[in-house]
Amino acid sequence: MKLVLIAMLMVCTSCSHTYYVVRHAERADVAGNNDPQISDKGKERAIAVKEIVAKKKIAYIYSTNTNRTKSTAQPTADYFKLPVTTYGPRPDSAFIASVKALKKNVLIVGHSNTVDDVVNMLYGEKKVPADLSESEYNKLYIIKIKGKKMQFEEKAIYPKN
Repeated sequence: MKLVLIAMLMVCTSCSHTYYVVRHAERADVAGNNDPQISDKGKERAIAVKEIVAKKKIAYIYSTNTNRTKSTAQPTADYFKLPVTTYGPRPDSAFIASVKALKKNVLIVGHSNTVDDVVNMLYGEKKVPADLSESEYNKLYIIKIKGKKMQFEEKAIYPKN
């Protein structure tokens, strides 16, 4: 009986996973630089993202191939000793299908004009109504999957002051 209960718990646990989707942290404004790094405030926010997901057993990390997205993902990647895998500048159905097939906790870092697409495609319906504003860096979107149930949450990311 005890073995059956343990097996059932293992099966239920394996059906549960979460997607964490965030916009890159604040960028350093350098005139003429099309691929800037993140600012000092952005570095603080990247660490805050890592602190939020530190106990979440992140198994995969995705970022577009820009300095600001990769730098936002890097503290979490370092913490979990994971590579940051890049995806194309616009999320497409093939990328979303590959993420959904993982059935593991995933962090995805995108841009103000792609975070809504990633969240909405992963969830299967519109949860983020539009592109994020250019000044919006403090939201973490969380999609929890447990069996066939989905739950959406939006969380604020505040660096420690």
